Amino acid sequence: MFDAMKVKNNCVDWIRVFFETNGAGCNAVVGISGGKDSSTVAALCAEALGRERVIGVLMPNGVQPDIDAAHSLVRHLGIRYVTVNIEAAVNGLNEAIPFALSEQSRINLPARIRMAALYAVSQSHNGRVANTCNLSEDWVGYATRYGDGAGDFSPCSRLTVQEVKAVGRALGLPAQLIEKTPIDGLSGKTDEENLGFTYEELDRYIRTGELSDEGIKARIDSLHAQNLFKLRPMPYFDPELTVFRP
Repeated sequence: MFDAMKVKNNCVDWIRVFFETNGAGCNAVVGISGGKDSSTVAALCAEALGRERVIGVLMPNGVQPDIDAAHSLVRHLGIRYVTVNIEAAVNGLNEAIPFALSEQSRINLPARIRMAALYAVSQSHNGRVANTCNLSEDWVGYATRYGDGAGDFSPCSRLTVQEVKAVGRALGLPAQLIEKTPIDGLSGKTDEENLGFTYEELDRYIRTGELSDEGIKARIDSLHAQNLFKLRPMPYFDPELTVFRP
């Protein structure tokens, strides 16, 4: 029932309106991993703004085995790009912090440094940073807060993985980019290995509420509840209130 071409066209129009309202003449700055999400977002921006107004930022952490996919995407779209190797920044911050970081902190650190790099490029080139998250990942908190979860505008955060792939196909992206096995680039595992279920199962549950495996359903519900704080505005203290709630 998903009309990928209609959604693609509507999203392109939305991006144009966003830039007309929040930075006429600005560039879209997109972190390029070579996966379906960054590929689809970059392609949407190129169609909406013209390829001359899209800047791709490739951010390997040392040696990135699959960086050829990122190069393939920028060549396919014909967009400008820069490569920023974040290895020295990651190592420098690890060494500067005077205690051993937890495993999760070490996993999330590169994502946060990548977002700092994106904003540095964006501010230096009259840009707006594209968020490349999708609904499936956001639903279970599979994004780093103030890392890949940040950005100035988000074309795909209300589209599931399967829907993002369909929009990517409607954009004419090469199949190898759309179907590339998603890995987080941080822990060395695939997304589905980290999550403990497939995106197909997750997407079906999000859109229909149906899932035959009760164990997976419970895990999805638990992750969703635990990670809702990532999707909500930052809590703030209001001195005008007379009743305080957490």
